Amino acid sequence: MLGLIGTKKGMTQAFDESEQLTPVTVFEVAPNPVVQIKQVSTADGYSAVKVAFNETRSRRLSQAEAGLFKKANVAPYKGLKEFRLENTDAYSVGDTLDVSLFEVGEIVDVTGQSKGRGFQGTVKRHGFRGGPKTHGQSDRHRAPGSIGQSSDPSRVFKGTRMSGHMGDRQVTVKGLKIIQIDVERNLLVIKGAVPGARGDSVIIKKRS
Repeated sequence: MLGLIGTKKGMTQAFDESEQLTPVTVFEVAPNPVVQIKQVSTADGYSAVKVAFNETRSRRLSQAEAGLFKKANVAPYKGLKEFRLENTDAYSVGDTLDVSLFEVGEIVDVTGQSKGRGFQGTVKRHGFRGGPKTHGQSDRHRAPGSIGQSSDPSRVFKGTRMSGHMGDRQVTVKGLKIIQIDVERNLLVIKGAVPGARGDSVIIKKRS
């Protein structure tokens, strides 16, 4: 499905149509130019629309990327995102997609990069309760406990929840509702929380 790439500005509160105070996330979605159209009939073998976001200087791009923008007669951008569609006849290279693509009350899926937390233990990473705090326990308060058996099967099973790297991965939150749209300021206000820090890029996709 088609979508847009924007920037997470932060969270606040807003009143929905039923006058209920709702936690919302605000996104700034600058116009996304269409830089390439792919079709099943061509060598690509599938239909898609490629859009650009986050304008930059051409000298900061590779030669191939700079050539793509030059061919499309579009200013250079740092990011590219491809959206697969069943039919691309309604779009052409050079078109600009903005927040008017969406409607108030529409349900969307938002993809972002979660905040990196570094190496974390099982209590923070998986919500383990930890060990007993009394009765002579001095170094087991945040220990994971048993991770396997000794003689049989003599190994740790794959997928066992243990300490490790937490966060900094792509997360998609589905079924979020658009509360407000400000076309003049390129703002989208969406109900709920979205992964990522302020200033991070997010993908906002239509569901149909």
